[in-house]
Amino acid sequence: QVQLVESGGGLVQAGGSLRLSCAASGRTFSSWTLGWFRQAPGKEREFVAAISWTGSDTYYTDAMKGRFTISRDNAKNTVYLQMNNLKPEDTAVYYCAASTRGSVADPTRYDYWGQGTQVTVSS
Repeated sequence: QVQLVESGGGLVQAGGSLRLSCAASGRTFSSWTLGWFRQAPGKEREFVAAISWTGSDTYYTDAMKGRFTISRDNAKNTVYLQMNNLKPEDTAVYYCAASTRGSVADPTRYDYWGQGTQVTVSS
């Protein structure tokens, strides 16, 4: 059973930065996709970014490009989300997820999910 554990969330002032970590255990992730999603109260879960476990393919929404960067450390089975120039609208619970299938932005295509880490951006 794959376990994903997020960390690094917290309270930050607008314009600040955070780096989220997602530590994976239980299985290897060879050709899997690792993604970040977020969900604010009353809103649907939203795709943030994704990365292939091997290679260098990364995926972002247009809204995230330039501010958010996804990366990985295969030796540590960890994926990161560097978030810069944070805005109040970035406030949400951030989840990492792993998918053995395609469609990187579709949460229904992901097989495993972490419990989430809260990111709160004050104005």
